[in-house]
Amino acid sequence: MMTLVKSQLKTFLGGIHPAEDGKILTLGKQMTAIPLPRTVYLVMSQHIGAPAKPVVKKGDFVKKGQMIGDAQGFISAHVHASVSGKVVDVVPWPHPVTGIKCPAVVIENSGEDVWMEDMNVAADTDNLSPEEIRHSIQSAGIVGLGGATFPTHVKLTPPKDRSIDTMVLNGAECEPFLTCDYRLMLDKPHEIIEGLKLIMRCIGCKKAHIGIEENKRDVYNLFKDTVAKDPNIKVDLMEVKYPQGAEHQLIKALLNREFKPTQLPLEVGVVVVNVGTAFAVYEAVKFSRPLIERIVTVTGNGVKDPQNFLVRVGTPVRQLLEAAKLTPDVNKIIFGGPMMGIAQGNIDTAVTIKGTGGILALRETQQWESRACIRCGRCVDSCPYGLNPSELSIVCEAKEFDLALDNNVMECKECGCCSYVCPAKRPIVHLIKFAKSEIAKRKAKG
Repeated sequence: MMTLVKSQLKTFLGGIHPAEDGKILTLGKQMTAIPLPRTVYLVMSQHIGAPAKPVVKKGDFVKKGQMIGDAQGFISAHVHASVSGKVVDVVPWPHPVTGIKCPAVVIENSGEDVWMEDMNVAADTDNLSPEEIRHSIQSAGIVGLGGATFPTHVKLTPPKDRSIDTMVLNGAECEPFLTCDYRLMLDKPHEIIEGLKLIMRCIGCKKAHIGIEENKRDVYNLFKDTVAKDPNIKVDLMEVKYPQGAEHQLIKALLNREFKPTQLPLEVGVVVVNVGTAFAVYEAVKFSRPLIERIVTVTGNGVKDPQNFLVRVGTPVRQLLEAAKLTPDVNKIIFGGPMMGIAQGNIDTAVTIKGTGGILALRETQQWESRACIRCGRCVDSCPYGLNPSELSIVCEAKEFDLALDNNVMECKECGCCSYVCPAKRPIVHLIKFAKSEIAKRKAKG
């Protein structure tokens, strides 16, 4: 087989190359179904947009797959019971990403694990209309599983004045340590491709590109074989670089199309979905299964047995960490990967949500002392959005929010490349997040 040299691999300007040692911990680990939790905590805000409204009450008995949270408005997503059992409470619960309390339905598992009627039965999908496919996706509460959690039915309803000519399937998984997408691609390539084709039919798109990083050549070859007879789907090998899986960088690498960080891919005729989302679409359209489980990578030097677990949504994080043999000297737990993940303040209240792709347990975290910017320019070279993170960090730290806006602070995607390369160890992303929050508050006040 012909080997591509680095210059032939698809990529983008900027970015960084974090060490890949973290992925080795779970790279060869099979997908393992974790024992069902005794209790699940299903928060009503597991997506971008309006939180779902609980439609069950304390004392109700629910079946697996039953809708327990009704989407409020178009940009919202339904929430479904991930186990069968009794609703023991509907209470405010801290969101694992924002920390803000939101309603959660607490279900005590009965152990029956019984699907709702008419679920888990294979259907003929060949003659489904785009509207029927979209309805199935919306009914299943599917959101983007690459981390953004944007409701998928919204993404697949572009404005009538926008024509989508190309689908991009994101198989990059560029975040260090995480291998949940890699495992899914190895185990479910045909289902992922079928999900991709259903999405293409839904939006009337004839052409698709699948982007896979070079460190996953086994997946690349597997997908090449899977789509060998379909000339409309192309599998592309990309350079191993972070954030290769971000929409802007992915589209630039695969299609050489550019758009502003504040714009959506549909501005250049593209829709991007993660491989996990494509699989969830297949499950929803083919079997009427709502999104109630996903693969979660539990890893880091703070667990003795890192794993790729198949996890029901709402499972307490402590159960996953204990299954991976949590060490007693862990001092940091992160939802997601090390670049864009969110540290958890209390793992006893932390629960998995639809967007939970990884849980990182760290035994040692080095403490850095931040210093003044030395004007080296490394952050400018690494920024994949062409911003000046050095200048942004300075004006944000000084609370000069108008200057921050003048320097395009809202175009920052908080990928963390700048903080990673900064020799002065400045908390650049933290300062930018702070500024964005203050600007939002100011805007809300009018």
